[in-house]
Order: sequence, then C-alpha cells, then structure tokens
Amino acid sequence: MPMAARFIDIHVIQSVPFANLNRDDTNSVKTVQYGNVLRTRVSSQSWKRAIRGVFEERVGHAALRTRRIGERVTRLLTETRGWPQDLAERAGAHTAAASSIKFELAKDPKDQKQIVANKVLTNAMVYVPETAVTELADLAEEFREVLQGAKDIKKPADKSVLPADRVEAVLRSRNGVINLFGRMLAEVDNAGVDGAVQVAHALTTHETDVELDYFSAVDDISALWGDQSGSGHMGHAEFSAGTFYRYATVDLRDLARNVGDHPDELRELTTAFLSAFILSLPQAKKNSTAPHTIPDLAHVSVRTDRPLSYAAAFENPVTAAGQGGHAAPSRATLSQYAEAANRLLGTGGILSAGWAGVDDKGLDGLGTRHTSFDTLIDTALTSALSSGGTA
Repeated sequence: MPMAARFIDIHVIQSVPFANLNRDDTNSVKTVQYGNVLRTRVSSQSWKRAIRGVFEERVGHAALRTRRIGERVTRLLTETRGWPQDLAERAGAHTAAASSIKFELAKDPKDQKQIVANKVLTNAMVYVPETAVTELADLAEEFREVLQGAKDIKKPADKSVLPADRVEAVLRSRNGVINLFGRMLAEVDNAGVDGAVQVAHALTTHETDVELDYFSAVDDISALWGDQSGSGHMGHAEFSAGTFYRYATVDLRDLARNVGDHPDELRELTTAFLSAFILSLPQAKKNSTAPHTIPDLAHVSVRTDRPLSYAAAFENPVTAAGQGGHAAPSRATLSQYAEAANRLLGTGGILSAGWAGVDDKGLDGLGTRHTSFDTLIDTALTSALSSGGTA
C-alpha cells in the first residue's frame, strides 16, 4: 500500500561571489554566529520575496501587499476609467475606510503637522490578489452616485459609504500566491490563510569575513577640464562572498486544504515554488555586483513523516578543499549528513529522494541523480502525488 506524501523538502548549495544580497538597517551584510564562527546570512524574508517574484511569473498570478490599497484604487479609476481626480480620491479613501481595518490619514510631505484628506493608510497591510483592485474599482463604479454625494474622509472616525461586507469579501479573496505563501490579516474575519511553505534563513557553510569596499566616482567635467583634483564622490560599502546552504519545505496537506479539490493546481503551485526556490536570487546591489549564479546542487525529498533540515551538517564549518573552494566539500558534507540522518531516523518516511547538480560523481546520501533541475522536480511531484493522496 503506497504511503501518502506530506512534505517536500528542498535543499540547495549555492556559491555566491562578491555581493551583498541582504542588508540590515545600517547597510551592513547580515551575519549569524553559528558553530562559533561568523557566517554570512540572507534572511528568509529577503529570499522569499525573490522567490515570490519568480513564482508569480511562472503561475501567472500576482499578489499585492500594501497599506495604500485606496490609492491603488484611485489610480485605476483615474488612469483606466476616466474618473475625475477628486472623485477618484474620495472613492479610494472610502474603499480603504470601509473594512474593519483601522486607518490613518497620510501627512502632507511639506508639512508633517497637516493631514491629507482622502489619502488613507490602513494600519495593517492588506495582502490580496492583484485582481482585487479591479473588483474594488467595480464596486466604486456601482456606488458612484453615492460617492459623489459623500463627504471626504478627513479623520479616522469618518465612516465609509461603501458596504463593508462587500469590501471585506474582496479582501478575503485569494489566488495561488496566497494559497501557497499564506496571509496574516487578523483585522478581517476569516481572511487569514495558513501558509504551506516554510523557508529557512540561508547561511554560509563556512566561516566568512565581511569586506569593506572603498569606492570613488569621477566628476566628468573636472576630469575633462583638469582644473580640480580628486574624485567627485567617495564612499564605502560592505560585501561578502561564500557558499550558502538554503532550505525550504512545502506542507502538501496545508496546500491541498488551501486549494481544495484541485490536484492539477496543487502540482502546478508546488512545481512553480520548487523551481522558483532554485532559480531566485535577492536583487540587492545587483547592478554593482551581478552575482547571478545558479545552485551547485539541489536535493529534493518527499517525506511522509516530518520536515528535515540539514543545516546541522554545517554546524562544524566546512574547510576549503586542498585546491581551494568550499562548494565541493559542502556538497560532500551535505550528502554525508543526509545519509547519517536518514540512517538514524530510518528511511520509512522517505517516498523518494533525488538530486541534480554540477557533480559528475554520485552523492549517495542524496538519492537518485537527475540530469536537470526540471527532471528532479517532476520526478518528486510524480512520486508525491501518485502516493495515494496527501496525508
């Protein structure tokens, strides 16, 4: 009797050259102390945003996370439907004010003591399908005459003339992006969606140093005329380089609950996520570093028992190979740890395991070798979804 799949784990080893993929509030490289050494880190939020961008392109769905949903409706009404600016602004404000989400008025950028009427900011960010903007604009069209006679929204106590139940119904709408990544919106009843994906912070498999890069910019006029010496601008920025371990897991049961009885959609969303996880890269400082590598290795396992991260494989930092480089020993370390972990847990919870990467030799702890990332993903999904359904 085939066992039912529950989780799909994906593990990636990826070498990234001189870059700063994810900065903190001081523009410094994010780091973590692990195994008593300093590692470069990329937050899960940063990489997840990059993943979501690739994912949306692949599935053809887009989602919008914003406090400025009213302004977005206003812009659609003026640019696409020919509404006069003042009426469109009032409509956008009443749209944002209609739900149970508390709101505030935006401040005048020239005078922070003054508020701007009809420029409403919801206290919580709404997260809706991009199509929700059109639906809210349609609602404004339906109530255009009412809005023409309505008062402007000038303070948080002002009430909207639009029906709250219909606005909130739109705010509850979802698409593949929200079904996969989830949504936190406690202010609207039944709008929350439990995400089916868990993404770990990426960290280097080895000790890293943060490097300070001094730079200067030439003033073209000064260079041409030769009447001044020195640069037109000087500064510095932090960068690092290293081989990262990345991990995520998809909870197939949670995703199946979110999408309902649509196995084709379940497969489409999971396939798109795994592919996006492999190919995405945060875009910070991309124009000055162009760190557009692909993973050296991707390993996917379908499990019936529990998710299993292999981050502990690198608690003891990897040392460079004799000829230099951390990528090859990181791949070997991952394979060795996976073999040991699965021996300890037993392999009864593994439906399938495989890998694809640059190695031309076997990595026995990672299962079957595949020639491409696409084949690896397709094989894993076939195994998961033909295993008697999700647990």
